[in-house]
Amino acid sequence: GMATPERVTITSDAMKMSDPRRLKPDSIEMERIVTVLDDTIAKLEMSSLIPHIIDSLDRFADMLGPEITNSLMEHQKLSNEMENLLSSSEEGDTVRVEEQQGSLCLLEKRLKCSVRNVLRLLLANPSLCQALKYEAWARDSPAEEFIKAFGEFRNFMLERLLTSPAEEEEKIQFMADISLQIKKNTEAITALQAELAAAIQTREEEIHKKDNVIKDLRNNIQDLTKDCKAGIQQMKQEGEKKRKEELQASQARCARLQQDIQQLGAQLSALVLEHRASELALRKRNCRAEMEIGNWIQKYDTDMGEKQAEYEEVQAAYAQEKAQLSLLTEKHAVLLQEYSQIEEERRIRREKEEQALKELATMNLAATRIQAFWRGYLVRSLCKSKRKKKKGKGK
Repeated sequence: GMATPERVTITSDAMKMSDPRRLKPDSIEMERIVTVLDDTIAKLEMSSLIPHIIDSLDRFADMLGPEITNSLMEHQKLSNEMENLLSSSEEGDTVRVEEQQGSLCLLEKRLKCSVRNVLRLLLANPSLCQALKYEAWARDSPAEEFIKAFGEFRNFMLERLLTSPAEEEEKIQFMADISLQIKKNTEAITALQAELAAAIQTREEEIHKKDNVIKDLRNNIQDLTKDCKAGIQQMKQEGEKKRKEELQASQARCARLQQDIQQLGAQLSALVLEHRASELALRKRNCRAEMEIGNWIQKYDTDMGEKQAEYEEVQAAYAQEKAQLSLLTEKHAVLLQEYSQIEEERRIRREKEEQALKELATMNLAATRIQAFWRGYLVRSLCKSKRKKKKGKGK
């Protein structure tokens, strides 16, 4: 009776854990992390090939080029210095060992910088790296094991990244519930065993009854243990099955990503060739433009020299004309003063003429009026004399 609820709880939890769910991790962050790990693996592979390449440097010189060959020769010199310094430090006294320790640290930094420089030059040319992997395949056993271990670490990290936090927490909670259930069952078993021991000691007369009770309890415990083992085994099987499915999906995804990387590498190589051709055309155009600019500058200098000479001539003429202008300005000031005086005299003369004209007009008006008055007087006088003569004749 006690085992039934526990079996139901374990079965329901196991069914909950076995539900297929598609995970949706942050693809950008996952790709960044996986890219960093893949780049590290590539650097480890190339760095493990450096000693073999240096040993066969004559065979790889044409493939590597002068810059990488010189870097590898410099790296070989540093490696030889490091080996000589390490061998001499084992045989020297204490004072000399301390001095060599500082040299060793400095040489170690230079050696690390040399390795980084060589890797930078090699990884900048993916086709060269691929060719070196086929040619210089020999590696030391520790390096091969480390690269393999790092690859396993990369796959483990990828698997962890593909597992969502919710599922991880659910698995942890499920295991905690199982542990808690087992602990409770163990406590119940311990309590029942203590109760059984107390009952055996205090009630010997009920041994047969207690034996039956103990048998029932033991049967229940065995059933519960079997149910727990079956549930745990089922959970392990389902977890292993799910892990294999996720591993297959991850491997398929990795294969697709590798194919995408190869395609992108080919596109990159094509773009590099295209850009180099365009760069060469632009360089030619730039060279022609620079030649034209040089010709224009030379022409500009010649024109400016001519303009400068013309400007100096004009400047000399301008200075001469400016001197003449100052003389003419002085003469103009004198003439202006004389003109002002003449204008004043003309104004006074005009005013006098206008005054004379006004007086003449007044005199003409007065004369006209006097003449009119005189004519009228004469006419009236003549009319009066005529009337007097007519009256005398009539009488």
